[in-house]
Amino acid sequence: MLARVPRTATAAISALTALSWAITALLGQDEAAALAFGFIPARLSGAAVQWAAIPAWLTPLSATLVHSGLFHVFFNLLLLVWCGRAVERVLGPASLVLIYIVGAYTAAIAQWAVDPLSVTPMIGASGAISAVLGAFALSFGRARTVTRSPRFNRLFNALWLLVAWILLQIAIGWLAGGQGYLLATPAHIGGFVAGLLLQRPLLMWRYRSA
Repeated sequence: MLARVPRTATAAISALTALSWAITALLGQDEAAALAFGFIPARLSGAAVQWAAIPAWLTPLSATLVHSGLFHVFFNLLLLVWCGRAVERVLGPASLVLIYIVGAYTAAIAQWAVDPLSVTPMIGASGAISAVLGAFALSFGRARTVTRSPRFNRLFNALWLLVAWILLQIAIGWLAGGQGYLLATPAHIGGFVAGLLLQRPLLMWRYRSA
């Protein structure tokens, strides 16, 4: 008898992402999908495009469904499933979806802020998943006891995680650039910040009656 697949928000997002990539890959439309659904900072700045594309304000979300290849989508889904299910258990499915969506938009805004005239499509779910990772880090990380104030210790822990994440992303981006790969480092940082900021309020909201 086949094991029952749990119906969770993490599973739903993962399935939709995998299916979207599979369809474009099978049809050989990866490049067309990147132009039509990817986030192009210049479009958010008002630039027009000469091809069919969805409205610019939707592309931060639609870009999460477009990936450059099997390794790209596999690695993103691996992180999403691994951390998303854990975050969902702590914060609930609605909160996970909220973190994912806000993370996608925050990542896009961060990428736009660094280069608002860029015409290179940003694709992939890594910005949104970075938000999930931020919530995961705060949910399961152990706050350092720096002072007697739990609130300050939580803040210090969040700042420590943010600094570590920024340094890690800068290092990965530098190494990838040396190999000829272009990574959306600002998007990863922006998404992570969104996850850090949302985790505590969503946690308090879920257990408001406890």
